[in-house]
Amino acid sequence: MNIGLLGFGVVGGGVWELAQENRALNVKKVLVRREAPSLGKAAVQDVEAILRDTEIDTVVEVLGGLHPAYEWICRALAAGKDVVTANKAVISAYYRELTALAHENGAALRCTAAVGGGIPWLVNLQRCRRVDTVTEVGGIMNGTTNFIMDAMARQGADFPAVLQRAQELGYAEADPSADIDGDDIRRKLTISANIAFDALLREEDIPAFGIRTVTGADVADFRAHGFTCKLLACAQRTETGVAAYVEPALVAEGEPEAAVPGNYNLISCTGELLGRQSYFGQGAGRYPTAANVVQDCLDLLTGEDGFYTETARPMAVEADAVAHPYYVRTQAADPWLKSVTADRWAGGVITGAVPVGQMLRWAAAQRQRDPGCFVAGIR
Repeated sequence: MNIGLLGFGVVGGGVWELAQENRALNVKKVLVRREAPSLGKAAVQDVEAILRDTEIDTVVEVLGGLHPAYEWICRALAAGKDVVTANKAVISAYYRELTALAHENGAALRCTAAVGGGIPWLVNLQRCRRVDTVTEVGGIMNGTTNFIMDAMARQGADFPAVLQRAQELGYAEADPSADIDGDDIRRKLTISANIAFDALLREEDIPAFGIRTVTGADVADFRAHGFTCKLLACAQRTETGVAAYVEPALVAEGEPEAAVPGNYNLISCTGELLGRQSYFGQGAGRYPTAANVVQDCLDLLTGEDGFYTETARPMAVEADAVAHPYYVRTQAADPWLKSVTADRWAGGVITGAVPVGQMLRWAAAQRQRDPGCFVAGIR
């Protein structure tokens, strides 16, 4: 396999190193932004050197972001080159276009590292759905937010201090919005749900509420009642669509999600016959993510030359099809919240079972009145 590697950052450097250990993989050219003497003649600074090279049969994209990654992936697929990517943003945003283009040109498109980093989640989801009907997927899909919630629970620290620590360790970006507001985990859920249910969901249709406004007092309140808070993604098959959403959730201390430490992930699928299967591991990082990129390349060599599903049909996002109680903390309670309140804790109120979509729509609007508002579903 002759590989054209787009990107030589953290993950790209890991792909280069791991590929050197495998004689079946030849990284012929690497697109770099600046000179990279360690790459020798493999380094190029013009993408055309890769896209127009007829000897390169596989393009590995680890640039991140939507553009120009999308355009370059499209050109590679249109030229009949196989594509392996770790780019969740581009796969989620352009799922329909990229899977269709790969099919039309007889090219492979693989993105195992895009969801779960080093966890072989998508390949195992593909295996599960071969023999069973998947009814639910989701879990902890973002290591940054899990690190924050775990540290707050274990150390009793407040959100700003833990976020700063996560940035110092390299878990969180200088602008952490994509992680703490739930955008990153929503992209991963979109990809997972589309594969699990042969669906064509759009990430912007999935309601999400992040952890930006959680406080140390909230976390202490949760622990006093036997709960741990995690940012969870969930997508469940319904009779007419998919109930998909992202929200902070209170899980009982004995549940598997409650014990997930640091920046680890725990992603699960539930099947009608197989029940629940969970996958635990590093959700990001140089070598874990690079390892799944290289595994995708090796899978192509053994004949795994398609996407994870061959079907993609539009389905409605029906978050209101699921209902459960919520913890709500706000300084501006309104008549609707009072009407659904069933109990009171030290810092907030507990509602009766409320449709998820309704609560997350209310929470989004409530933040306009009370920017510090926080809600969490109770599982």
